[in-house]
Amino acid sequence: MNDLFSVENLRVAYPQRADEDVHWAVDDVSFTLQPGERMGLVGESGCGKSTLGRAVMRLLPNGSRTEGKIIYKGQSVLDLTPPQMRQFRGEVVALVFQDPMTRLDPLMTIGNHCLETLKAHAPGLSNKEAKDKAIATLEKVKIPATRWNQYPHEFSGGMRQRVAIALALLLNPKLIVADEPTTSLDVTVSAQILQELTRLCSEENMALLLISHDLAMVAEYCTRIGVMYFGKMVETGKTNDVFRNPQHQYTQSLLKAALHIQSIDEVTSDPIPSKETQLIKSQAPLLKVTELQQHYTIEPNFIERIFKGQGQTIKAVDGINLELYPGEILGLVGESGCGKSTLSRTILQLIRPTAGKVEFLGTELTTLSRQDMRKERRQMQMVFQDPHACLNPAMTVGQSIADPLLIHGIATPEEAKQQVIAMLERVGLKPASTYYERSPSDLSGGQQQRVAIARALITRPKLLICDEPVSMLDASVQSQVLDLMLELKEEFELTYLFITHDLWLARFLCDRIAVMHGGKIVELGATKEIFANPQHPYTQTLLSAAPLLART
Repeated sequence: MNDLFSVENLRVAYPQRADEDVHWAVDDVSFTLQPGERMGLVGESGCGKSTLGRAVMRLLPNGSRTEGKIIYKGQSVLDLTPPQMRQFRGEVVALVFQDPMTRLDPLMTIGNHCLETLKAHAPGLSNKEAKDKAIATLEKVKIPATRWNQYPHEFSGGMRQRVAIALALLLNPKLIVADEPTTSLDVTVSAQILQELTRLCSEENMALLLISHDLAMVAEYCTRIGVMYFGKMVETGKTNDVFRNPQHQYTQSLLKAALHIQSIDEVTSDPIPSKETQLIKSQAPLLKVTELQQHYTIEPNFIERIFKGQGQTIKAVDGINLELYPGEILGLVGESGCGKSTLSRTILQLIRPTAGKVEFLGTELTTLSRQDMRKERRQMQMVFQDPHACLNPAMTVGQSIADPLLIHGIATPEEAKQQVIAMLERVGLKPASTYYERSPSDLSGGQQQRVAIARALITRPKLLICDEPVSMLDASVQSQVLDLMLELKEEFELTYLFITHDLWLARFLCDRIAVMHGGKIVELGATKEIFANPQHPYTQTLLSAAPLLART
């Protein structure tokens, strides 16, 4: 038997009450992986992709029901003892989670995370050998040795994901199960990491199971693809064959949705500003940012303080000048850690700037008290990347959406309920009365994001700051949410600041694009102009790294 890994007729059900019918999250799935093979697993959220990845590593909740076989080199994984399983995880199979904070201990430095992993599996390594190996692995994912003593909370979401990937690579596993490993990463870092994984697959004969909703990425880096739908593997085959001639109706719909986002009229080499753009710029700016700075100081440890003195200053936002006009969608793109999210939070005064000004509707925000700033936030709302993390699990959907109305004293509880019901209808959560009473945990990722959008819109804001609002959603749901946002923009006369690492998404949605790099805006212009004739080398690098489905 040459198979490195095989899954045969696997069925998985999560714990449930005795009186409930069995619901199979994974239902009769079979596939094999050869050494060095790269297989992509795609499908909508809730289809069983992540469950399958966790089942392979026996990381399912206690009480879960598993049927079928999981075989590694002829040995049943389901029959391994706890000590064998501990060795199996990490040395044989490594898992990269979507959310890196589930993998990282907030009380441990990044360096200690690496040393702990190495010492647990290779106790014979000296401290120096372990540290050298860890630093070399971190550098593979573009994390410099200078950040060895920092904690997870001092890293951006994308940087934390790089750490998680480095931890998976430390032990040179035979199979990496990567569950949405580049969700939080920009295109250049995604490309670097996936190229590194591809190289390792080739050189070390390591297999890769890449779970993703990014069809373009799977098409570029995987040799084989499996499409999951309602727990079943509905289509599998060579990547090129499946993309060029999809057989199953669901595969066809996924491809259609992905191409919808990436399909845009070809830009000309000499673009001219549209009438809409000219009209937008004829008005006074809704938001004006002037020489905005947000600097952080990394406090040195005792030894560093003796030899180096002062701590290192990180210029997360470094002299930003930006104008946002009523009715436009301005895209903010750039690599993880470049300052995009920090800029958005500084604009909202969730963190006070080191220097500079933020003017909204003619009001200087940086000088306002917390109480006065709260009033301004009625007109400025934010939609975050992870809707699950920003929805209170102890509150119903209706309570979460109504909360801003009650906080600002805009409506009575009875009026708030009526407005919430109407907003739920508007964002496509029907019947609204049912969703009103549901808990966020009962909803899919796409439904949760619709709730987050409804909550942001309930105060009728002028400006909506969207921080990677669809990056965690699959292609079909992405398309639905984006179309919804465009509809709501017209209906509510909204202005969007749209933060994304997905260039094709920015191309689809935005009137203008600002490219951020190292805390600065290095290029700003009309979307067509940026794509047709990028001026800055970094912009050119971004565009060349972005996977495009149409290329496959």
